[in-house]
Amino acid sequence: MRLTQLRQADLNLLVVFAVMAEERNVSRAAARLLLSQPAVSRALQRLRELFHDDLLVRTATSYELTPQGLRLMQELEVMLPRLDRLISGGEFDPAKEVARFRIAVTDSAATVFSPLLCREVLPAAGKVAFELMGWRSDRFEALARGSLDLVLDADEVKIPSPLQRLELYEEEFVCVVSASRGRGEKLTLEQYLDGEHIGVSTLGDSQTIPDDRLAALGHKRNVVVQVPYFSAAMHSIPQTKLIATVPRRFAQAYARDRRIKLLVPPEPMHSFKYVMVWHPRVNTDAAHIWLRKTIQTLGRSLSEQK
Repeated sequence: MRLTQLRQADLNLLVVFAVMAEERNVSRAAARLLLSQPAVSRALQRLRELFHDDLLVRTATSYELTPQGLRLMQELEVMLPRLDRLISGGEFDPAKEVARFRIAVTDSAATVFSPLLCREVLPAAGKVAFELMGWRSDRFEALARGSLDLVLDADEVKIPSPLQRLELYEEEFVCVVSASRGRGEKLTLEQYLDGEHIGVSTLGDSQTIPDDRLAALGHKRNVVVQVPYFSAAMHSIPQTKLIATVPRRFAQAYARDRRIKLLVPPEPMHSFKYVMVWHPRVNTDAAHIWLRKTIQTLGRSLSEQK
């Protein structure tokens, strides 16, 4: 790691610049920093020499940032709180510290978690952004590389070492059929196997849990249509003879659609658990601890909604 320029710099100057950029006034900046006004002026001059730019230009009433000064300020808004937390060992404050979390989810999990994040988390976490990313076959490798922060997955999926997991909530399957199918509230295994199915191949393959459970019993369902999203399966059901097997909480988002109805699936389609998965290198990272606690709290609220 070559840090030739950084080794020659006084990092305290960056703190002076950040305060000066906020106050746009030497005397107010000096008061906040507990420095004299000449000391702040000297620090500003050293910063200009360090960055080969004026950074802050005096106007009739205050100071204005140059384009380079604005870019520097934007970087420091992210860097300085993180450096301060690293040194002090303090907790992550989502209202003050900028962070962006990348979480891999299926469209089913996104449908369940995204409204909770928007309504219950973001209003109090003004500096935090969430990026819910599509499920991918290399999601666990992405955790190891650091290009993902969390993966939300089913507990029946094999999670490689040394990744860690925590249970979020238990989920059930339901069978979604057209409302025109007739009466009845449950499908027998015979009815399920005799029917035509629409499968959801989130990773371009079979729908893992239903098909694996049937295969363990020596059965295979007749999948006549394969789609990449649970939402596409839901919209495809009305006025057909097809059966879609989907998580119950996801299906409930479509409960007002009178063209469909939800049936209890046969026994092999029993419940499963959602877990969050992360890499152990972030176990003690304050920002990631906050993220895990936040997702765990949302999972607990989902369990209580049963």
